Amino acid sequence: MTSQKQTLRKLLSSELVFQITLISTVFLATAYNEHSIGDAWAKLALYTSYVLASLIIGYVLLPKYFYPKRYMAFSLYLVLIIGVVMLLEEAVLEQIFYPNSRGRDFPGVFHTLLEILPPILILVSFKFAWDAQKKQNQLEELNSVIAESRLQFLKSQINPHFLFNNLNNLYSYALADSPKTKHIILELSSLLRYMLYDSQANLVPLEKEIQCLIDFIQLQEMQIESRGKVEFQIDGKAEDQYIAPLILVVFIENCFKHSTSSQAEGIEINIQLKISEGYLELNCSNTYSANTNTQELSKGIGLENVKSRLALLYPDAHQLKISATSTVFSVHLGIELEKVRTDHSSGNHNLTEKRDPFN
Repeated sequence: MTSQKQTLRKLLSSELVFQITLISTVFLATAYNEHSIGDAWAKLALYTSYVLASLIIGYVLLPKYFYPKRYMAFSLYLVLIIGVVMLLEEAVLEQIFYPNSRGRDFPGVFHTLLEILPPILILVSFKFAWDAQKKQNQLEELNSVIAESRLQFLKSQINPHFLFNNLNNLYSYALADSPKTKHIILELSSLLRYMLYDSQANLVPLEKEIQCLIDFIQLQEMQIESRGKVEFQIDGKAEDQYIAPLILVVFIENCFKHSTSSQAEGIEINIQLKISEGYLELNCSNTYSANTNTQELSKGIGLENVKSRLALLYPDAHQLKISATSTVFSVHLGIELEKVRTDHSSGNHNLTEKRDPFN
């Protein structure tokens, strides 16, 4: 948290220096020439109105309307601000500083626009470029975190121990000629395919992510068998909603890890997934023995990494609460999901095979 605050202060201070330098440079470049030295105060007053307008456009209109693609509202407010600047210049400032010349009559809208638009356009354009560079830096950081997250998850799950346990179970069922054998093969292949290939996208259909959870939980449940019970419940519809891949499964993986590594029996794992319009809630809890892994509860595999991904992917759009008693470890995660977007409309949004959990 301290490092994040220091980074934020550094960004704010650098942007402040950038704005002061930019405003001063544009003022010197546009307001002064060899014939206007005596009009310094008038030029400064007029330029101040341009600066205030550009700051409102850059720090209010751009983030609130332009970046969220609310172009109509942005255009209306932009015209309003330009109109206010024009009125302020013609009706107030020129009456004060040029009462016997420019203040006597209105030169016309076109002439006034040619005077006020260039400095405002320059200031807003540099602010836009600054924001674009900042977004690019965040994207590069996000890509780095995502790559590290995928690597850590694959190392923790797709490893010889994970495959060995499931292949052993598969072999046992095959020897007994169990009808579950085909189902186990399907679950394992589906899970591996999703983690290796489908999860490479920045966003995936929520249906596929849930199917990954179902496959993962069913494979883990087979290793628990008579040692305890697993409850998994899904409420709501996932169609036409998207989520960043391999976020939910990290918390579920930790449930099984904490219980199975510390308890020989009496394992209880409860997982609830609630989906409403544009919002997802994950509530999961597991029993554990405090004598064996209490210190490791907040340091589960991939847990710190997924926190970083949530902060970057869903800033101000997620809630994460992790708590522990002497016997139960709980996680609550709420995410404001991505809506359906045109760049995803060509993909396959449906599961190849829909199945009820544990049937």
